[in-house]
Amino acid sequence: MASLVASQRVKAIQRVAVAMLLITGAVNYIDRVALSIANPLVRADLHLSIAEMGVLLSVFLWTYALCQLPVGAMIDRLGPRWLLGIGVILWSLAQVAVGFVNSMGQFVWTRVLLGVGESPQFPLGARVVRNWYNVRDRGVPTGIFNSASTLGPAIAPPLLTGLMIGLGWRWMFIVIGLAGLLVGVVWFFIYRDPLARRLNQQEMAYLLEGEDHSAGQPVSFAEWRHLFAFRTTWGMIFGNFGSGYMIWLYAAWLPGYLEIQRHMTIAHTGLVASVPYVFGFIGSLFGGWACDRLMARGFSPINSRKLPIIIGMIGMASFTVIAALTPSNVVAVGCIAAAMFLGNMAGATIWALAVVAAPAKGVGSLGGMQNFGGFLGGALAPMVTGFIVQVTKSFVPALILAAVVGIGSALIYLLVVQRPVDIAEGMPVAVTARR
Repeated sequence: MASLVASQRVKAIQRVAVAMLLITGAVNYIDRVALSIANPLVRADLHLSIAEMGVLLSVFLWTYALCQLPVGAMIDRLGPRWLLGIGVILWSLAQVAVGFVNSMGQFVWTRVLLGVGESPQFPLGARVVRNWYNVRDRGVPTGIFNSASTLGPAIAPPLLTGLMIGLGWRWMFIVIGLAGLLVGVVWFFIYRDPLARRLNQQEMAYLLEGEDHSAGQPVSFAEWRHLFAFRTTWGMIFGNFGSGYMIWLYAAWLPGYLEIQRHMTIAHTGLVASVPYVFGFIGSLFGGWACDRLMARGFSPINSRKLPIIIGMIGMASFTVIAALTPSNVVAVGCIAAAMFLGNMAGATIWALAVVAAPAKGVGSLGGMQNFGGFLGGALAPMVTGFIVQVTKSFVPALILAAVVGIGSALIYLLVVQRPVDIAEGMPVAVTARR
């Protein structure tokens, strides 16, 4: 029997939904890397050491990581519209507040609020893709919304450096915070879930073809807790730890690395630091396309995701080692660009894995658990890197350590993540009967 296709109305809704995820995600990442861009001026103005800056860079990531577990369950219960709308407004207000801080303590609180506000973005993106796309078609939109994690950082260095040089670092934060408030209002007024769109029978049949019929039902606390009983869940958590560690070493310290280790000026760094993220953006799109192609060629949904993840993580680790050891700035930047392409190819596919590994009603929950692991790694990376550089006066040991963590991540995906999670498996009969 021929597979159902999306109607023109559903296709239009899909395009708008993914475009809004891309825009909000790009703003999300511009805001979270803004401190990395302003690193030297903030350190000078607030009299912070490199190690103290590493701690400040990590505060957002610790908060973000800890929010992933509850926010995943909230997405599955409350839906994407309200959570992302409120989240964008909260994190944008936090950015505006940065313009008025006078101490590290005050700065810490703005980073905490930034982490809370930004935490729904990517688990929620996985839920939106599951809501609006058939299982056959989810790789490409997942790659597109995940590419925001590199589109934002690619735009950020020249944009924020220009704002910082022209207006100062405080006004830089205020301007991007005000822009974020506008984006949050637009999301709230545009996005709706399928049930709110009053789709016809054929349109709903396309969305649900090949799905279990629990999609759209709220996940209970017992079911959320039961997700931890599965080997695949733990493989996704610890596997993503390594991905998050490597990605956030670069996201937090790439401008500082180019200035401190490679002796580039702030203006030069503003241009050069965007180059690897352009390649990362392409890698994200390629990762989403690749897993759909592998699935079309007969790979299982899980294996069509695992293969690009493993290749991407090993490749990112390898190019990171070369970047660390080469004396050439040109070769180093080229290797970092290759590392970002491969790492973000893996990153997009990691989110595509969440969409096919999770039960229909638990995409946000499992995505949040996976993201929790990634941002535990991400939270450690800036802090550990800052202390290593403070002690050794070099980024080389920090980059080598990140490569080792990345190889470990690839092995976990290879050996531990084997099959989708069936939320009913092993659940008490009294609980499953209520579904």
